[in-house]
Amino acid sequence: MIGLIAPLYITKSGLKQAANIKESIDSFLALLLSTTCGESCIDPRFGFVFNNMRFEIFNEQQGVIYNSSPDNKTNDEILYTKKISGNSRNLNTFSAELKAAVERYESRLEDINATMSYVRSERKIYVTITGTIIETKEKYTYETTLKIWN
Repeated sequence: MIGLIAPLYITKSGLKQAANIKESIDSFLALLLSTTCGESCIDPRFGFVFNNMRFEIFNEQQGVIYNSSPDNKTNDEILYTKKISGNSRNLNTFSAELKAAVERYESRLEDINATMSYVRSERKIYVTITGTIIETKEKYTYETTLKIWN
């Protein structure tokens, strides 16, 4: 079985299937990246935590996110400890969070790595997820961009 398209599309003949396993994984990762943690009542952990930061203060000069409700915290405490740019080998990056989410929910991939690169002049974050498709042992790459919300 190749897999379904996510989110599910219903056609006259039933649920729409992906043309190949890469298309199925691509559509699932797009869904994972665009879902805010807590949005799914069945599994509140599903999604990418970065989406929960949409209403926080984004400093474009430094490429960092500030907590918008500091509540008597020092300047060091109002800065989120995770960096936007980086790869999943570094624990203090959003890339590490993304890798953990992909490992948790996309069981068709192994040897997963995620990178996020913030390009200030474009106001975009370039996201790359790599791995190996378990079933076919072929290399897998998914690339997308996230727009900065400020």
